[in-house]
Amino acid sequence: MAFKKITVFTTNTCAYCVMVKRYLDSKGFNYDVVNLDEQPERQSEVLAKSGALTVPVTIVEKDDSTEDVVIGYNLSRLAPLLV
Repeated sequence: MAFKKITVFTTNTCAYCVMVKRYLDSKGFNYDVVNLDEQPERQSEVLAKSGALTVPVTIVEKDDSTEDVVIGYNLSRLAPLLV
């Protein structure tokens, strides 16, 4: 795989966040979850990376340490990053 780490930024009430996590689970991917309701201090981090204050935001860190950012439930953008 061409990536090192997947991080999903979520909130407690985000249905699309659940859908992203279900997709990753169904494909057998390990990922970190950052719940912004429980860790509001990390909102500035996700804003800096994505330019948006919406969830889900999925960060795919590549082997070369660059990052791809996927905003929302966007499997057409996310899936190709994970092959």
